[in-house]
Amino acid sequence: MSLIEIEHLRKEYPNFTPLKDVNAAIEAGEVISIIGPSGSGKSTLLRCINRLETPTSGHILIDGVDMCDPATDLVAMRRKMGMVFQSFNLFEHKMAVENIMMAPVHLLGVPKQDAYVEAMHLLDIVGLKDKAKAWPHELSGGERQRVAIARCLSMKPEIILFDEPTSALDQKMVTEVLNVMTSLAERGMTMVVVTHEIRFARNVSTRVFYMDNGEIWEEGPPKQIFENPKRRETHDFIFRVKSWEWNIQSTSFDFPGMVASLEIYCAHQLMSTRATNACQLLVEEVVCARLVPEARDRDMRDFDLHILLAAGEGGVSMLLIVDYRSMMGDDDPFEARSDTLSDALINGLTERIERIEPGVMHFHLKDMSK
Repeated sequence: MSLIEIEHLRKEYPNFTPLKDVNAAIEAGEVISIIGPSGSGKSTLLRCINRLETPTSGHILIDGVDMCDPATDLVAMRRKMGMVFQSFNLFEHKMAVENIMMAPVHLLGVPKQDAYVEAMHLLDIVGLKDKAKAWPHELSGGERQRVAIARCLSMKPEIILFDEPTSALDQKMVTEVLNVMTSLAERGMTMVVVTHEIRFARNVSTRVFYMDNGEIWEEGPPKQIFENPKRRETHDFIFRVKSWEWNIQSTSFDFPGMVASLEIYCAHQLMSTRATNACQLLVEEVVCARLVPEARDRDMRDFDLHILLAAGEGGVSMLLIVDYRSMMGDDDPFEARSDTLSDALINGLTERIERIEPGVMHFHLKDMSK
């Protein structure tokens, strides 16, 4: 029997049904990342698992105990599960160490000295032992979330549910929290994580659930979900991020403006310096070293070169689309200016190149997200 079993779970509100028919099984020690568009039911699913929300129908079994059975002792079952929310929910009038001590002392009857020793140990695990006597208002957002994780661990849960734990943080703080979560995963903690952090889902999860329209539409190992999704909806979600586009209609186009715009896009996608440089180099080589010089040599005065870069967060699945159909004549201007060095640079940056039609090429960049 799986640690968590969800059978035909449904949640209805008067004018909205966030969960329609959810079915899943999660084994002990798994790290499940749940991704999907806003409003797809991800957070509602988490809140139903620990019964912060009451399902309309269906079953949620934790260690074989049905959380939807009216006879179930929910207080006892919730002790098996910790939950970390978007907001930190720390008690502002308690120091960090006191926030962690409260539940063991008041709910489990742990002596204060023992609770203090354990709280200090947990603060050490999340890298905040030196902040034990800090008040919440003295902590950064990332530090508050790490204290919240330590507080969750103080109840020694079998399962931790994370509901968008990094959504309110800036990138530095996001990295702090994700490092702690990764450490917990390496320790074998069973985790169910609603997240928009694609890097975490890709690199840490044992499986990824893609939710849409109140159901789990696809689940599988990260490699399958992010590289070879079976459903079109999953593929479209992964590539749904805003793309970067630029039109060039003159050989004297605004090159500095294009580079600056591309850098901003890469920064918004949280790309590494390596991935950003790869995108810039490929654009410059294809456009500035091949197509625009050829247009200049041919004295083209009326053309429309369109380039588009789409990439997942962190530089996952980077695709450069180049549409130069307006430049096509008797021969292909891209091939006309081919040279050994240029070909070597382009081939070194891409894992494959597809000619969709004359004048339209897709350049799939190598994975540089890791």
